[in-house]
Amino acid sequence: MQTVIICLFIAALLPLLAKVPLAVSMHRNKGGYDNKHPRSQQASLTGFGARALAAHQNAFEALLMFAVATITALATNNVTSEVEIAAMVFVVARVLYNICYLVNQDMLRSTTWLVGIVSSFYILYQCV
Repeated sequence: MQTVIICLFIAALLPLLAKVPLAVSMHRNKGGYDNKHPRSQQASLTGFGARALAAHQNAFEALLMFAVATITALATNNVTSEVEIAAMVFVVARVLYNICYLVNQDMLRSTTWLVGIVSSFYILYQCV
């Protein structure tokens, strides 16, 4: 059970960690980081900055499904070694996903996204 909770904790941190390259891109943008209108500035980013924004946003989207899956496993007392492995696979896939997004590796990024989402659904399936 502890492994799943640790993975959930890490997954919850990933959107915040994904913000770092986004914030750096915003800071390097003309005029520096616009804290008064950050979303407008983010919408104007291109290249690396735009990919960093997309990775940041997708981290929140993936977290929702994973959180539902892991909380369901915890609530139904279905935390098995298979669920723990799936949770670890999710975390690794999401870290790789972010890296792939930043370095513009679209096919590998899509593959890691698929691995992450399948891991979440696998955890939910184990609760049935």
